[in-house]
Amino acid sequence: MESCVPPGFRFHPTDEELIGYYLRKKVASQKIDLDVIREIDLYRIEPWDLQDAGSSMKRKMSGRDKAVYDKAKLIGMRKTLVFYKGGAPNRQKSDWIMHEYRLESDENGTPQ
Repeated sequence: MESCVPPGFRFHPTDEELIGYYLRKKVASQKIDLDVIREIDLYRIEPWDLQDAGSSMKRKMSGRDKAVYDKAKLIGMRKTLVFYKGGAPNRQKSDWIMHEYRLESDENGTPQ
């Protein structure tokens, strides 16, 4: 699956744009103007298949969820996943990370 983007196109959205525009539209099954985000099932792919970093990559969540606001309104959360090479105690942090985003409605709503 390839995206078709114009020459010179740069994709560098903010957390607010990723959650407030792209993720919200994806969850609502609405059309996104320019198809630039590839969809893959991360549960079917091993972390070391995402990059050529070796066969002993491990995924680890690090840090807390970071709240993402649009003005003063909470719209979602971002979690950082860090990848490590090898196992404990000799593991080494790789230079590859992934951010996981989720929608938040209000205090009483359920996250998506």
